[in-house]
Amino acid sequence: MSMKDKVAELNRKFRNTPPEEILLWFITDFGDKVAFSTSLGAEDQVITQMFARIKKPIKIFTLDTGRLFQETYDLLDLTQKKYGLTIEVYFPETVNVEKMVRSKGINLFYESIENRQQCCHIRKIEPLKRALAGKEVWITGMRKEQSVTRSYADLISWDPANEVIKVNPLIRWSVEQVWEYINTWNIPVNDLHAKGYPSIGCSPCTRAVKPEEDLRSGRWWWELPEFKECGLHKTH
Repeated sequence: MSMKDKVAELNRKFRNTPPEEILLWFITDFGDKVAFSTSLGAEDQVITQMFARIKKPIKIFTLDTGRLFQETYDLLDLTQKKYGLTIEVYFPETVNVEKMVRSKGINLFYESIENRQQCCHIRKIEPLKRALAGKEVWITGMRKEQSVTRSYADLISWDPANEVIKVNPLIRWSVEQVWEYINTWNIPVNDLHAKGYPSIGCSPCTRAVKPEEDLRSGRWWWELPEFKECGLHKTH
């Protein structure tokens, strides 16, 4: 069976399956070949809670770009203590960051899309490849509703850049469902959510949004919506 056919079969199999059951199936079937990447956003905190309830070994990791908010670090610490989980932290290669900053400046990302994508590549994409090395399944908290760039995403897909099956168990959830789950289970979240930050990334590239704005409009706000991805999640 080709990978395309396998992914199509898995999408049919789990079309109406609750997220917890999807996670349990992949952990049971793929074991230590599964990894969950968390940015400690609301959706990722939901999935962390689900894994804590499943009580099976799972690699959970996060990418520390070196430019995160203090509130994100505080939540990382709190989440590990609350659930008794180890969240592995991956950093960008120091040499690459130093070379980029020396060449283009500390705030290069404001100057062009190419510069911003280079920064994201060094600080996120390269560390992600290291984190997923040897894995077969990558679990994320991505949802279709989050942005126009994610509206094409499937529940399950093949990620050719990292050569893994990508699973988005909350892909069809609404933001209301996310927060209902958070409130039901008393899940810790980033303090910035209460200050108008629905989507939180690096500090210099994230701002608060107005009530009428898109959930991810505060990310790279100086760019057009169709460019607002760091490159971790290519959906089409």
